[in-house]
Amino acid sequence: MNQLFQILMASPQGGEGQNPLVSLWPLLLIIVVFYLFMIRPQVKKQKELRKYRQSLQNGDKVVTSGGIYGKIVGVTDQTVILEVEDQSRIKVDKNAILKDAKDLGEKR
Repeated sequence: MNQLFQILMASPQGGEGQNPLVSLWPLLLIIVVFYLFMIRPQVKKQKELRKYRQSLQNGDKVVTSGGIYGKIVGVTDQTVILEVEDQSRIKVDKNAILKDAKDLGEKR
């Protein structure tokens, strides 16, 4: 390991400048940081949301992307039927469901 480090950090004999591998370290570091702190958490969040949407059942209280609170009374592959205030029902695409209303302290 120490020998590899010395080879990478050694300057060329001809005075041509810096080793080209050394100049790539900052770029590689930036790519790793972006992956660890931005890309990986976003992919994990998307997987959790997809899993949540697939597990929706009748009786679940949810919030849509438009801010509508409702209780699920029907579920199909692509849509859910929500019962909102005064027993009104609306059909909503599953992709519009964001989260469980219980997480927000909803008291319905």
